Amino acid sequence: MVFMSSPGAFDPSDQAALELDPAAEELWATELAQRAGEGDLAATQALLRHLTPGLTRVVIGVLGSQHADRDDVLQQSLIAVQRALPAFRGECHPAGYASRIALRVALRARRNHKLDFTRREAIARLSPADGPHAESPSAFADAERRRRALRDLLEDLPDEQADALGLRVMLGWSLEEVARATGAPLNTVRSRVRLAKEALRKRIEQDPSLADLKGVP
Repeated sequence: MVFMSSPGAFDPSDQAALELDPAAEELWATELAQRAGEGDLAATQALLRHLTPGLTRVVIGVLGSQHADRDDVLQQSLIAVQRALPAFRGECHPAGYASRIALRVALRARRNHKLDFTRREAIARLSPADGPHAESPSAFADAERRRRALRDLLEDLPDEQADALGLRVMLGWSLEEVARATGAPLNTVRSRVRLAKEALRKRIEQDPSLADLKGVP
């Protein structure tokens, strides 16, 4: 590839260019990831800067915006991404590749440290479907219980299913976006999400109080 070195190459600091030409951004990021995987320090630094906002959203999606370990887990995610770059082959967007790694790092951190979410964190992570109106303490507790159940399920699923359901439900990605991020065929992603939902259904059957989780996308 010669894209980065060509005259007028995409400048990631130009937000308008990034939004207007996502194909150019992907080409730029892919070449950057490949160079980083070969040990190019400048490329590694530029790529991690470019990926940090997206990885931050992933970590917050799992841990909550106010969790004390959020920044540490983000740093662990960046380190894990850097270490995984030599294995990147360009089959998907580098942002999707990195998001999957960050999702696993954050889920592992939650499991290992037995994260205890506060009411404030639960409020911060309420989905738009929960509405902007004031809720009773019991409603907040119910919303947090649903979140906990979903995260517990992700921890128990095979990695591929956890990736698909986590990106689909927790981050709100479409099936097409998940397929692009994971480098898997769309039908494979559908199958992984279906299997994950079946596991969720079995958990609901064991605990009827989780019946409202049936509405996950």
